[in-house]
Amino acid sequence: MFNQSTLIGTDCLTSLARSRVVKRIDAPEVTPYAGSMTSIISVPPPTDRILAGVALMLGFCVTAPLLDVAAKLASTSVPVGQITAARFIVQCALMAPFVWILGLSLRVPREQWLALLSRAALLFGATFCFIAAIRVMPLADALAIVFVAPFIVLLVGKFYLGEDVGPRRVGAAMVGFVGVLFVIQPSFAAFGAVALFPLGTAVGFAFYILVTRGLSRRVHPVTLQFHTGLIASLLCLPVMILAEGTGIEMLDPVWPEGVAWLWLLGVGFFATLSHMMMTYALSLAPSATLAPLQYLELPVATLLGYLVFHDFPNALTLTGIAIIIGAGLYMIHRERVTARQLMTERAAPPI
Repeated sequence: MFNQSTLIGTDCLTSLARSRVVKRIDAPEVTPYAGSMTSIISVPPPTDRILAGVALMLGFCVTAPLLDVAAKLASTSVPVGQITAARFIVQCALMAPFVWILGLSLRVPREQWLALLSRAALLFGATFCFIAAIRVMPLADALAIVFVAPFIVLLVGKFYLGEDVGPRRVGAAMVGFVGVLFVIQPSFAAFGAVALFPLGTAVGFAFYILVTRGLSRRVHPVTLQFHTGLIASLLCLPVMILAEGTGIEMLDPVWPEGVAWLWLLGVGFFATLSHMMMTYALSLAPSATLAPLQYLELPVATLLGYLVFHDFPNALTLTGIAIIIGAGLYMIHRERVTARQLMTERAAPPI
């Protein structure tokens, strides 16, 4: 659902990290947990590991849109807030056995709890906005807008965090925003202000990536996902309790009936499965190899939207999607060029 931008966002964070390495070439290399970028110069993984990582990434591109399909099907009879809660409750329940099997500690340093809370709150808000959007919007339209999150991460790094980001990548981000306008314009005309909800998802997820940037180096990814699911569930439940009987369409909970239970379970199951596929893909193959593959999620979402809901983007929306994909791929290309330049500089003998 909003895992979509994780890899591309990881590349953006890696780019920002590289700017610091340029300023301090002799800095020691650090290899964080899987899910964040490896050190600038590392031994390439074996070919079989790379192929396994690519296979897992392709699996992500198929399973992540199934999460969106399940959420959209559930939204016909279940309020958005309740679907959001189900997503995190099921995730927490599914991650708990992994924590036990892997023998991981659930202890988190006290100074990290605020970051954990912020991360869960941002993900909760991003999830709610996206489900509210796809309740009425085609999957591909909403998903394309969410893909602007990496551009937001890059611009925040440039203009707020003072990171060294080149003009070409800034230009690519600006072009990506133009593509978003192409997608929003017909959606806004057709659906009204709800077309802006995916933009809220993109902003929330961009800051979610920035918060994860620090946590991923200190907390195991499985533990991190368990705590995120637990905290987000605790945030959802009071909202549902307070909203009961209020008549607020997107919040007032109902008792699901029949197949709605299956859709709610599907939301949490596919969210957890897709995220774990991406996490382990990143542990097997470089993010520079995997990031371009993530754009396959858009045609998969378009196909599923057409087959299940008979939705298909119009010409203007397709143009916007093409612009977003082009800008994202160009940004990935520029980051690869920057990485090669840094490797050359570090490999050169001192004068």
